[in-house]
Amino acid sequence: MPDNKRTLVYICSPYSGDVAANVKAAREYCRLAVEKGYIPVAPHLLYPQFMDDNDPAERKLGMSFGNALMDRCGEFWVCGDRLSSGMEAEFDRASEKNMTIKFVTEEDRCKNYGRPRIL
Repeated sequence: MPDNKRTLVYICSPYSGDVAANVKAAREYCRLAVEKGYIPVAPHLLYPQFMDDNDPAERKLGMSFGNALMDRCGEFWVCGDRLSSGMEAEFDRASEKNMTIKFVTEEDRCKNYGRPRIL
């Protein structure tokens, strides 16, 4: 499929908590999206690199940036087996926008990558 015909998909997965494990999982969900013919959008892999997720003002700003990116996506994937508060807010927004929502479980990720896998 030509790159300009691929659908943007918003990757919604946990970030806080075990950040290292959650970032690794998010990268694998993004890779899964690429392998399925999508262009993954994962703001939680980008903005924490230069914004402080523990600062409420910066977190709110980062979430608003993520919302702007979500507006450009054709699908919304809920990834993992739990919803964090940030994920819940994103899910509610995607639902209100009537986006196509798909659920990708931890088991789905592990079927494709096993444990452990380093990208």
